[in-house]
Amino acid sequence: MKFAFFDTKPYDKPSFERYGEQRGIKFKFFETKLNEDTAALAKGCDGVCVFVNDNVNAAVIDKLCELGVKMIALRCAGYNNVDVKYAFGKIHIVRVPAYSPYAVAEHAMAMLLTSVRRIHKAYIRTKDFNFSLSGLTGFDLYGKTVGVVGTGKIGRIFIDICKGFGMNVIAYDKFPAKDSGLNYVTLDEIYEKSDVISFHCPLTEETYHLIDDKTIDKLKKGVIIINTSRGALIDAEALLEGIKSRKIGGACLDVYEEEADIFFEDYSGHIVEDDTLARLISMPNVIVTSHQAFLTEEALMNIAETTTDNIVEFFDKGMCTNELCYHCGRIEECRKNRTGKCF
Repeated sequence: MKFAFFDTKPYDKPSFERYGEQRGIKFKFFETKLNEDTAALAKGCDGVCVFVNDNVNAAVIDKLCELGVKMIALRCAGYNNVDVKYAFGKIHIVRVPAYSPYAVAEHAMAMLLTSVRRIHKAYIRTKDFNFSLSGLTGFDLYGKTVGVVGTGKIGRIFIDICKGFGMNVIAYDKFPAKDSGLNYVTLDEIYEKSDVISFHCPLTEETYHLIDDKTIDKLKKGVIIINTSRGALIDAEALLEGIKSRKIGGACLDVYEEEADIFFEDYSGHIVEDDTLARLISMPNVIVTSHQAFLTEEALMNIAETTTDNIVEFFDKGMCTNELCYHCGRIEECRKNRTGKCF
């Protein structure tokens, strides 16, 4: 089997080459992202392997189908960059629903601790032998209320970490986890009561801009916002205004609404034209990492293993338990009980 591997980074190759060789899959690695102009690179391949910033819209799907491509293998959990509805009946899509929820949850807490204890500022100071403590006063997490939006695997692990710090946890999820013992509340209560809000939910029409100029008015003054899920959960312009007005006390962002042409690349020698991102980064109470939360050795190996397992299962067994279908919002909603292809 041949697969065109788009948006390749140096850390992708070792694990995919290893598992690809074990499973009889030949990956053709391309640094370019998948879009209408690059889809032709998949000629002669059985499938394509794509990541979060590859563009799999209707036009790309049509081109892949013309080339005889049978599968789109996402090496990530999110799929808001894929027109799943248009793909139905044309090309099969599989994903990695969970690769290392601990990696993302731990990164969220690492960003929170860095922000509230000013560790990033202290690190820079001591490099210059500046050992002053002025301006480095933080606050205890113990006893603070954290609102967690999304209680899937990542969200629940983050909740466990927060409980370890003695935080009070309230949660919101459209589909509450049964018998979890979690204290579920409304979104408005999350906004009104939380000292910290952390997002761990997928991007859908319902979750688009959960934080905007209207919801910011409901927030508790000084709240810390954490987003390690999808950038468009937060209206970046509104977030910036909330920070400038001192309503929001800080933001920890591993994702950004307009990250597609910026994140994962080195622009250190260039002028970044995204003024909103530049202003956010310039804020002393904002920490931005470039979609880094997933990046651990364990996660990379799990991603490669699950992706190659998905490919083998699909081509050898004629189905894949991790296939995406626009009919199915959750596994338990699958019309075929995960016993066959979606179409």
